[in-house]
Amino acid sequence: MVSRTVVRGGLVITAAEEIHADVLIEDSRIVALASTGTQEWTAERVIDASGKYVIPGGVDAHTHMEMPFGGTLASDTFETGTRAAAWGGTTTVIDFAIQPAGKSLREGLDIWHAKADARCAIDYGFHMILSDVNESSLREMDGLVGEGVSSFKLFTAYPGVFYSDDGQILRAMQRSADNGGLVMMHAENGIAIDVLVRQALERGETDPRYHGEVRRALLEAEATHRVIQLARVAGAPLYVVHVSAEEAVAELTAARDQGLPVFGETCPQYLFLSTDNLAEPGFEGAKYVCSTPLRPREHQAALWRALRTDDLQVVSTDHCPFCFAGQKELGRGDFSRIPNGLPGVENRMDLLHQAVVDGHISRRRWIEIACAAPARMFGLYGKKGTIAPGADADVVIYDPAAEQVISAETHHMNVDYSAYEGRRVTGRVETVLSRGEPVIDHGEFTGRAGHGMYTPRSTCQYVK
Repeated sequence: MVSRTVVRGGLVITAAEEIHADVLIEDSRIVALASTGTQEWTAERVIDASGKYVIPGGVDAHTHMEMPFGGTLASDTFETGTRAAAWGGTTTVIDFAIQPAGKSLREGLDIWHAKADARCAIDYGFHMILSDVNESSLREMDGLVGEGVSSFKLFTAYPGVFYSDDGQILRAMQRSADNGGLVMMHAENGIAIDVLVRQALERGETDPRYHGEVRRALLEAEATHRVIQLARVAGAPLYVVHVSAEEAVAELTAARDQGLPVFGETCPQYLFLSTDNLAEPGFEGAKYVCSTPLRPREHQAALWRALRTDDLQVVSTDHCPFCFAGQKELGRGDFSRIPNGLPGVENRMDLLHQAVVDGHISRRRWIEIACAAPARMFGLYGKKGTIAPGADADVVIYDPAAEQVISAETHHMNVDYSAYEGRRVTGRVETVLSRGEPVIDHGEFTGRAGHGMYTPRSTCQYVK
């Protein structure tokens, strides 16, 4: 028996168009759109979206649920983190499985499957972090691409933990050029940063604000330039994660002006927060320690401009929450011991809608950078990221006029603070369908752990 849902009377917004339309859903898929009121569709469930936006569910391509870091573990599990994502209008996350030290990619992927299996409220996929590039792991990349793990993250940062040298990065890029995978780079000069960290601590500079001061914007730009050149040598596409600095944006822009397949993401924290937050007194700045770090406010204009010009294509969260009490506090007296990461998976769609209200981006660009572009980048478009016949019925009814105040008291992430505490935004998620099933219904959670399905991905749909 086919289950039918009709969403009536809303303004359907995709990256390509805005149209007042009704949406017909059968079981888990969208089957038809028609101008409002022109079709007399019957359905068991009718959702009145009059005066609301009807948008694709968000695709957050950069999350870290249950990630080990600095002797502790990110505080959101796959169950709590994906539930919070649903509250915020995100219906797909792509998390990072980590290759354990001395082990295979397969062992790391199996660990992450075990963490997520039967626990997620929304659909999910995985990238793979290569922490040890060697003959064996390079061979394994081919098999992972074949089974839908088609992107691989490497680091020029964190020596002794995730760091890869230029030769290892080049070899991974050469392999991805052959197998169709996409290399994702955390681009900061970690070797130089470690020198600056030691020097700062020797001078007694231990407060959280020094985290931002030692991780220089020029060292982000240098590493970005370097990995772009390595990708050119390898003949491979490149995706640079969490771009935060104007100088790094300039490197990406220059590469794209040459027609190179180079892509970049930024995150809400770099668009809405700054080093002013890192400098908050009484160790409060620890709440805002992440890498790449928050930058002075002057960098934000370059990030917004790059989002408008498509020199940055994606806004993800890099959601990696650590509680202030007991976790961020591990770095009292030594900023280098503060776990790196911010909560944000629940706030991304609302913050970017506020950017529409503020005039930074258009409504269609909102959907492009939060839904369509990440789906294309990571081999999900057509199934995710749009409202069109054949797509999964990941649909959000969004009230553009509702006002809310972001606060830890009301959010659903498993963390004891909000990076955006007290910020008033216009716009709010009302109802969320994940593959046709309501997971948020008029502000009530109706989903369940285990509804979310693992979603294999094809290769990057930007690169032919």
